[in-house]
Parts: sequence; structure tokens; C-alpha cells
Amino acid sequence: MTTGRLKQLALAAGCAALPLLAQAQDPAAGPADPQPWQLNMGPGVTPTAQAAYDAHMAVLIVCVAIGVVVFGAMAIAIFRFRKSRGAVPDTSFTHSTRLELVWTAIPILILIGLAFPATRGLLRMYDVRDAEMTVKVTGYQWMWKYEYLGEGVGFTSRLARAHDALRQSGKVVTAADAPHYLLDVDNALVLPVGTKVRFVLTADDVIHSWWVPALGWKQDAIPGIVNEAWARIEKPGIYRGQCAELCGKDHGFMPIVVKAVSKEEFARWLAAEKAKQAGAAAATAATTPPPPARVQAG
Repeated sequence: MTTGRLKQLALAAGCAALPLLAQAQDPAAGPADPQPWQLNMGPGVTPTAQAAYDAHMAVLIVCVAIGVVVFGAMAIAIFRFRKSRGAVPDTSFTHSTRLELVWTAIPILILIGLAFPATRGLLRMYDVRDAEMTVKVTGYQWMWKYEYLGEGVGFTSRLARAHDALRQSGKVVTAADAPHYLLDVDNALVLPVGTKVRFVLTADDVIHSWWVPALGWKQDAIPGIVNEAWARIEKPGIYRGQCAELCGKDHGFMPIVVKAVSKEEFARWLAAEKAKQAGAAAATAATTPPPPARVQAG
């Protein structure tokens, strides 16, 4: 066997092993951030993300099975019926109606079988009923504004100042300078775990797209339109994302950070945020001069 043939076989074996390696990787190793040498998508931390992961794995297994059958048949045909062994082409064979029915029916049945979980997942993804709280997300060039509807709490979230200074410094940034370079913000969106959160998304200027991979969905924020989505985060942690729509020159510097905490910790944070914002509003009102008195002509 020649060296070239050995290389071809090694490459084929490596390609065949990729799905198995993806399946074998620990999904809990990094549900939020990509990991070095990660081959598979992460399962995420919400029911929506888990449903997408399960559908992905089901399709992967089906595709691997089809690949094994098809390429196996090709390999047998190539090596068993090769010219060097005296094989000659069969010019009398035209078609087999039974075979054509079989290889048409099997893909149809596979697609029907995959359609059920996919449709069920899509319907659940857009069901925002019975939400326990609502967060309004507004996209701006180039930051996000979050409002906890009914709570009187809202703030903007933009690229962390230290990261903004690094990107404009001209130096080659390493992980030692910023472990999550361009993926940290000054104010993270804080959410409670185990709570169905409804998101309403819009934009003030151009089209943006709010995307946190660990939550399992991406939704456009469009001026003049309100889109909806929901998430129930099951694991505390910090989950990062970015604007996924080309929204202008600083599109790449519009990160998203979601901090998921326990319900008790969220209640304390919300109370502190209400007090802080109420105090800031009172201080602003105290330092704002009254409008000039209007004098009526006699």
C-alpha cells in the first residue's frame, strides 16, 4: 500500500471519527463559552437550548448512520468490483422500480420523523404565556438598554471601559490582558434562575439582534416593531453573547452579558437597584433648577 493511500485512509478515518468525538465531549464543560478544540454545540442552560441540542444530536446520529451505509456500499463496490479483479460494467441494468421506491420512501420517513420534535420545539420556543417577569431590550448604536417592566428599574449596558481602552490602544491583546476580551460590559443583565422571563425586543435606530448562545435563541430588535422571546435559565452563571446583526461600524463591540443568580439573590439585587435609582432620581430633581416663571402681559 502506497504512502498516498495510507494518507487517504487516515483522513477518511479522521472524518468518520469527528461525529463520535463530538458526541463524546462533555457538554457540561462549557455551556456558555466555546472551549478549545470544541467540536460540538453546547446544550445551553434553558429548555429551548436543550431542545435544540437534542434535535441536533438526533440529526447528527441519523446523518452518521446514512453516511456509514452509503459510503460503506461505495467502498464495497469500489474495492470488490474493481477492474483489476476482472469486473466488467453491467450494461444491461437500467433501473429497479422496487429499489427506487425504497430509497425514496426511506428519506421521506426520516424527514417525517425529524419534523415532529423540530415542530414541537419551535412551538414551545414562541410560547411566552405564563411568564413571571418581563424584560424590555432596546438596541442602540452601540449598546443595549434593559428595563424590568413593572419594577421601575432600567439601565444601559455597553462594552466595558477597560476593554474599549484596550481595543483602541493598538497593542496585541492577550488572554492575560482580558480573559473575555470584547465580551464584558459595564452593567450585566441580572436574571433569576428557575423563572420564566419574557423578553420584548425593539431598537431605536437600526436593526440589531440580541443573541446569547447559552439561552438557545436569537431575536432581531427592529425599530418600530416589538418581538418576543422567553428563557428559563436553569443554572446560575455568567452567559455571554453579542449583537448578531451588522448594525454599523462598532457592531463588533456590542456584547451581551447575562448574570443568572438565585431568586433570593435577585430579589436583593433588585431592591438595591431600586433604592439606587430612586436616590439618583431624587438627587437629579434636587439639583435641577425650576423653570422660569411665566409672566402674563397685563
